[in-house]
Amino acid sequence: MKKILKQHFPLLQEPQLQDLIEKHGRLVEAKTGEIIIDFGGYIRTIPLLIKGSIKVMREDEYGNEVLLYYLGVGETCAMSLTSCFSHNQSEIRAVVEEDICMIAIPVRFMDEWLTQFKSWKNFVMDVYRKRFEEMLQVIDSVTFMKMDERILKYLSDKAKITQKSVFHITHQEIASDLNSSREVISRLLKKLEKMGKIQLGRNKIEIVGDMEGW
Repeated sequence: MKKILKQHFPLLQEPQLQDLIEKHGRLVEAKTGEIIIDFGGYIRTIPLLIKGSIKVMREDEYGNEVLLYYLGVGETCAMSLTSCFSHNQSEIRAVVEEDICMIAIPVRFMDEWLTQFKSWKNFVMDVYRKRFEEMLQVIDSVTFMKMDERILKYLSDKAKITQKSVFHITHQEIASDLNSSREVISRLLKKLEKMGKIQLGRNKIEIVGDMEGW
């Protein structure tokens, strides 16, 4: 486990901290589509992702969901950390995007390690900084971007986190993630295909060309 930490979590390099993670952490696997954290549940562990990807969703009072961000290898969930601090029920749903393996650390060590290990404190602060920036991007995209631009950003983010250019996903799934309707998403995807941005197939979308110019 120390080798895994060194490879994927370079900030967590204090030997005593690594010993404790190795002692108390456990390796957990989950398959694509599994819900590992749900609305209203209590978070029992802090996930350190070492394989795969996770998407984190938020729900409004009417039951509509919107995608907040993706988690990739070497990351953990800021919303999980927040729930650990406040001991509140989860306000997010975390769904496995691609088969994952993670180190699950019991939440009882959260506060203790913050005061005991500088590297753990720096890691947590870095997670909050990155997620705050991503949350601002979500707000900006909802407020300022047209839906076709939001779709391109969605696909670009998905490609970066999975390192893939072909996605097996339905138009309804994209609509749910972006809190839109399937009809709107389908129409805009066809528009993007005509523009040469993507190639559509049956429950499949392929990114065409260089994403850097998006």
